[in-house]
Amino acid sequence: MPALVFDCDGVLADTERDGHLPAFNRTFEEFGLPVRWSDEEYAQKVRVGGGKERMRTLLTPDFVAAAGLPTDPAALDERVAAWHRRKTEIYTAIIGGGSIPPRPGVRRVATEAHEAGWALAVASTSAEPSVRSVLELAMGPELASRFAVFAGDVVQRKKPAPDIYAFALDRLGLRPADAVVIEDSRNGLLAALGAGLTCAVTTSAYTGQEDFTGAALVVTSLGDPPPRETVARVLSDPFGVAPGPYVVLADLARLLTAAGPGPGARDPAPADPRPH
Repeated sequence: MPALVFDCDGVLADTERDGHLPAFNRTFEEFGLPVRWSDEEYAQKVRVGGGKERMRTLLTPDFVAAAGLPTDPAALDERVAAWHRRKTEIYTAIIGGGSIPPRPGVRRVATEAHEAGWALAVASTSAEPSVRSVLELAMGPELASRFAVFAGDVVQRKKPAPDIYAFALDRLGLRPADAVVIEDSRNGLLAALGAGLTCAVTTSAYTGQEDFTGAALVVTSLGDPPPRETVARVLSDPFGVAPGPYVVLADLARLLTAAGPGPGARDPAPADPRPH
């Protein structure tokens, strides 16, 4: 049984700019911390996997002194955990408000996969309550209930380490050759590749200029047909899958044949000359 595994942030919904960033900044304000991340600063922070890990990037000696934080490592860990719990509460409230729409095509493709008997999963290093809130937003309650969710601190090392995907494969009882991952960032792509998985990329708000070498397909989104038409623009198609104006499950199934390991795999087609 094949599986379709989604990352969460940037894949199910473009949540970083309008969800996570304001949630971080509101948390900093509530705790009286002398920092507010700008959009430009946060574009760099998203390269750090995990919310607590992003918060820890603040903890220079000067910041700890300026914020009046404890220097004892255990006490500092408790502070970061408290910040992150509150940030998760703020973020899930933002998602629950419905102001951030799902990304094009995610529910359509997941529905196709479910009806075709594929397993469905989300593998993310974001906190599990945050992931479940976005999953339900993107898929609706009924389809969301069909997903296995692997999130947060179920693994110690966050993306780009492959641990979250290796963990998901183990729990799903699947070989790497049986699953397609949809990611939006280079860190996520590296995590998927490190676990031996085929990975398609849908670029998101902060990731359009990243290096996606190794991806089996790179598109601007999965796209959707009319009446809410969104055309999926192909940025890289090394195996010549040639999706139409929107990506369908058959395209992703072909990636498993084309990019998967073993004697059935094809060599990549010539590089796409279009800029990306």
